[in-house]
Amino acid sequence: KMAADIFPRKKPAPSSSTTAQQYHQQNLSNNNLIPAPNWQGLYPTIRERNAVMFNNDLMADVHFVVGPPGGTQRLPGHKYVLAVGSSVFHAMFYGELAEDKDEIRIPDVEPAAFLAMLKYIYCDEIDLAADTVLATLYAAKKYIVPHLARACVNFLETSLSAKNACVLLSQSCLFEEPDLTQRCWEVIDAQAELALKSEGFCDIDFQTLESILRRETLNAKEIVVFEAALNWAEVECQRQDLALSIENKRKVLGKALYLIRIPTMALDDFANGAAQSGVLTLNETNDIFLWYTAAKKPELQFVSKARKGLVPQRCHRFQSCAYRSNQWRYRGRCDSIQFAVDKRVFIAGFGLYGSSCGSAEYSAKIELKRQGVVLGQNLSKYFSDGSSNTFPVWFEYPVQIEPDTFYTASVILDGNELSYFGQEGMTEVQCGKVTVQFQCSSDSTNGTGVQGGQIPELIFYA
Repeated sequence: KMAADIFPRKKPAPSSSTTAQQYHQQNLSNNNLIPAPNWQGLYPTIRERNAVMFNNDLMADVHFVVGPPGGTQRLPGHKYVLAVGSSVFHAMFYGELAEDKDEIRIPDVEPAAFLAMLKYIYCDEIDLAADTVLATLYAAKKYIVPHLARACVNFLETSLSAKNACVLLSQSCLFEEPDLTQRCWEVIDAQAELALKSEGFCDIDFQTLESILRRETLNAKEIVVFEAALNWAEVECQRQDLALSIENKRKVLGKALYLIRIPTMALDDFANGAAQSGVLTLNETNDIFLWYTAAKKPELQFVSKARKGLVPQRCHRFQSCAYRSNQWRYRGRCDSIQFAVDKRVFIAGFGLYGSSCGSAEYSAKIELKRQGVVLGQNLSKYFSDGSSNTFPVWFEYPVQIEPDTFYTASVILDGNELSYFGQEGMTEVQCGKVTVQFQCSSDSTNGTGVQGGQIPELIFYA
């Protein structure tokens, strides 16, 4: 799988010099155009003059044959410039064991990634692309170019989502990037079902598979974990050129199968899913059924303790609540509020007020938007018991929220019109280690705002 399938492509940042940028674009293709006479006088800084030499044969004293056999590219270099930019190149060209070679073969680095590293060394520019960022990180690590490596990690972190978190987890461990690893786990834990259902999950190595299946804080139903493991096994069979049989799926899973907490599944999920998958032996299936039903439970190889998952946090934005006659009316109008956080969180749902006149059922359409784009929505019902408590309404999957950007939380309710509503609203709330800011939303047509109304709580994982 190419990294372009994992990350959205971003536009490169514009160069500070149009003329220099033209040389860069020419040199990226190794056109090696001869610069104009007295070209040195065209550029006022050493940085711009250096940039002209990027991927240029002019005065080159070394060449690199980069890429695997059949996909190589011959790239020119200048030993002094490279040695100033990398301690590895310095040792290669000027160290005690330096070899005086005119051509150096580098089969383990992609040409585009090597060019990206050279562009940083020559031009002091970081130009990362979705389809080469992982390969560029490898090159930056190999040649000890730490600032470029950090930029690659930042690119990966900002592009992180449930779709690519499992693949990046595998890569972050390979590159020994603990901060990126932690970020990946945050996404995988909170959006576990989306991550497990992603195509990227099937591309991970066996060690990463084991670490995910072993994860105590995985926030997913066990039947989803089981189905994801079978999907991975099917792809692994193809990678190993094995026939797609039940026996081979079990073979490639090996002992990782017992990390799936099958005894903690809902009985219906086990009976209609795992028990009929064919992956379990007859004895295993019988023993697990006995585990569900018998007073004396058999010993199992499977982990039988449920995962802890994640504990949701609740950000309450009102200091009091009240009710009055003729309020709060619900006739298809929207209650809405905007909010921003200072750390990445995952919104799981909203806490809503219910009836002030005894027990009542409400239909709620909840929605989460960023700059008009819907990120998550759900239609569900909740039962209120007549108290002033809040009642949770959940999205199908937690929604990833980035820091320092305002999002719009909305709900359209249908139910008893005499309900509780919040008062003495706060513009800023500290909830654990997360600071949440609130402001009024133009989408709100039913009276909800910062000072009062509905949507008293945001329910999230952090």
